[in-house]
Amino acid sequence: MSLRKAYQEVRRRSEMICAPLKTEDYVVQPVVDVSPPKWHLGHTTWFFETFILLPNAKDYTEFDPQYNYVFNSYYESVGARVIRTNRGNLSRPAVEEVMRYRRYVDEAMESFLDRELSPELQALLVLGLNHEEQHQELLYTDIKYILGHNPLFPPYDVSRPDIRMPNNQGESWLNIRAGVYEIGFEGEGFCFDNELNRHKVYVNDYAICEQLVTNAEYLDFILAGGYSDFRFWHAEGWDWVKNNQVTTPMYWYNIDGKWMHYTWQGLQPLMPDAPVTHVSFYEAAAFAAWKGYRLPTEAEWEIAAPQLAWGQRWEWTESAYLPYPGFTKAPGAIGEYNGKFMVNQMVLRGASEVTPPGHSRITYRNFFHPPLRWQFTGIRLAR
Repeated sequence: MSLRKAYQEVRRRSEMICAPLKTEDYVVQPVVDVSPPKWHLGHTTWFFETFILLPNAKDYTEFDPQYNYVFNSYYESVGARVIRTNRGNLSRPAVEEVMRYRRYVDEAMESFLDRELSPELQALLVLGLNHEEQHQELLYTDIKYILGHNPLFPPYDVSRPDIRMPNNQGESWLNIRAGVYEIGFEGEGFCFDNELNRHKVYVNDYAICEQLVTNAEYLDFILAGGYSDFRFWHAEGWDWVKNNQVTTPMYWYNIDGKWMHYTWQGLQPLMPDAPVTHVSFYEAAAFAAWKGYRLPTEAEWEIAAPQLAWGQRWEWTESAYLPYPGFTKAPGAIGEYNGKFMVNQMVLRGASEVTPPGHSRITYRNFFHPPLRWQFTGIRLAR
């Protein structure tokens, strides 16, 4: 696929994700981790304007000089920015103005893509496309949080199906022999810098479950008093449970004795055979301990992944998010992309039902703080 066509498809998909929304939905920020959809649409546009057009398109005129302050996310080297907690206060620019901004930058990019691009510019454009695909997944998860915390539980899209697991599949395990293996990206194509460099790891004998944990299995943990027994929790996790009065995964409700959860169709009866989702690392680790198992390391996950069905949920691992051997940050603002976050976060592997097609791969390293669960996170057990 040409870069022009890839650019057009990625940009269209972001707006398609927002198509079911009402104008009011675009500006809501219920918590610090959730950004208003309007901000995502502006920020991904700002990326192309700031890193490609302004430095490289000679006749390009900036759409609005204030937008660097409004739509910069965390790039310290690109200037001042609205702090994350204040994105919900951005009633201006209006949604229609953000859409005009997208049209303006897209037209300039269409003209820019008529020229012959250097390998460096091509790589930067591909990074921009992958960056917008990351925000497409964030759009889905942020929209679900916005609508799922609306007291009316409005549906996002009643025609969108939810994932279910095959019935009566049982619990089966994949056994992996001890030895030296290689993990990390190699070959042609795009990867993020945190997937480099490929390196050797040693693992002992282990087994990894071939299925994800289901809602029914997780409900057993709840009914067995899992949230009230400190023995299964990390100390920080137990504090998190008590301080936040957590008793279920996000979007679960017990209404008049009937278990319900918020889905794309609105509030629905809990689907027992769906893979559990919207759980924190604390909850995933506690469930594993309750079962007498553990979570896999990211190396164990990657070694086994070619023999697993993955991609329904981002799967928590028990690995801290750290650099691979030989990791180096790129110079300038692009170097702020992953390396600055390598502290106090846990690695997740795989993909989810809202990951853009072709965006993830076996070596992809996602990462979040242990208490976060608004993403489509799930659980795979190891022993």
